[in-house]
Amino acid sequence: MKHPIFTGSGVAIVTPFYQEGVNLETFGRLLDAQLEAGTDAVIVCGTTGEASTMTYDERMAAVEFCVDHVDGRVPVIAGTGSNNTENAIALSRDAQQAGADGILVVTPYYNKATQEGLYRHYTAVADAVEVPMILYDVPSRTGVAIQPETYARLSQHPNIVGVKEAGGNFAQMQRTRNLCPEDFYIWSGNDDETAAICLLGGVGVISVVANVLPSVMHQLTELCRQDRFREAGALQQKLRKLTDALFCEVNPIPVKTALQLMGWEVGPLRLPLCPMGESHLLQLKEALEEWVLL
Repeated sequence: MKHPIFTGSGVAIVTPFYQEGVNLETFGRLLDAQLEAGTDAVIVCGTTGEASTMTYDERMAAVEFCVDHVDGRVPVIAGTGSNNTENAIALSRDAQQAGADGILVVTPYYNKATQEGLYRHYTAVADAVEVPMILYDVPSRTGVAIQPETYARLSQHPNIVGVKEAGGNFAQMQRTRNLCPEDFYIWSGNDDETAAICLLGGVGVISVVANVLPSVMHQLTELCRQDRFREAGALQQKLRKLTDALFCEVNPIPVKTALQLMGWEVGPLRLPLCPMGESHLLQLKEALEEWVLL
């Protein structure tokens, strides 16, 4: 039986930049803060980490640094997705070589593969590595969704352990849960759906909000793990205003801005991402103030 790479709250951590290159000093302090607050896993070089604007060398340097700095205290999962299957294989092999405990592989974007194409893509990447793989379904960004029947096929691969589900389709999630074996695990890919997905059998969240409230996201998933869903739902509702603010513009613009406002030197966003508009910035500040983060 396969086991989940982690349960609970995994932070989709931002990548702090200088004008050129990755700010590893700040990155180390961010990692320490996450671990001290109880975060259960670190996901490096994902969407929130702006991996799509990083060079290959920058991505591998960030993964290697993260693995070394975390030093086995929690699992480190590297984002290694690409719309080029050979590139995804190379990134995944290098992440494994760097010591990552697992990989997170987004559906190929722009190409809009068929379900058979998705099956072949993921199988090719999974065949090339020995570490466990989490699929990443986020059709709002990639233009294609993995169907429950395709999950059922992919769940048979020994290296594919589950999915970060950000499709927002709960009927599809229930069908996935019914079609797949128990050892195909589901993590919420949307912070505001964490409690609901855990109620349907999910094992945690890969979280953007955890960048600013790591202890609270850990608490939310712990309540779910203890089947205390009434309390988890109340906490989920309490987080709503902050969650809305952190997604009022495309991720990771708001969360990186929030960290900057909180005193973290996370550096600039990389184009085509750009600074927030004034009205959204005010919304973000108000939400952060409610949690006494400013």
